[in-house]
Amino acid sequence: MSLQRVWFERNPRLPSFSSPEIPVPHYLLSVIDGSPDAEPIVDTGTEDAEIDRFNARLQATKQLLYANGLAAPSRSTVIDNRGGRGESTPGPLIQSAEYVAGFWIVNAPDHAAALELAAEGSKACNRKVELRPFHDG
Repeated sequence: MSLQRVWFERNPRLPSFSSPEIPVPHYLLSVIDGSPDAEPIVDTGTEDAEIDRFNARLQATKQLLYANGLAAPSRSTVIDNRGGRGESTPGPLIQSAEYVAGFWIVNAPDHAAALELAAEGSKACNRKVELRPFHDG
């Protein structure tokens, strides 16, 4: 059973937009924030509205599986329980000026369409976006 299928069976309020009969590639669009080399992000007051419009379009076209923002990396905890170690370390796995600030999980018919979505997402949130396919895509 796929991870997506398990996720949606455990979270029935969330819509599933693909089925085993019609496999659709899934992609992770990670929003990258915090680059010291980037131009400062000027909040024009329209950024949230642009993201809302992008999300609404993804929902209308049934491409959006899930989207959310993440807390600051300082709120991370790294857990290593391989071999029963039970280790827990506060903070992010990797200290970096750039970090994942949010993400979308989307359906797209192919990599080219996913690239277009990533470009639209980057423009909407005014940040870099990393596109990565899931194993099923």
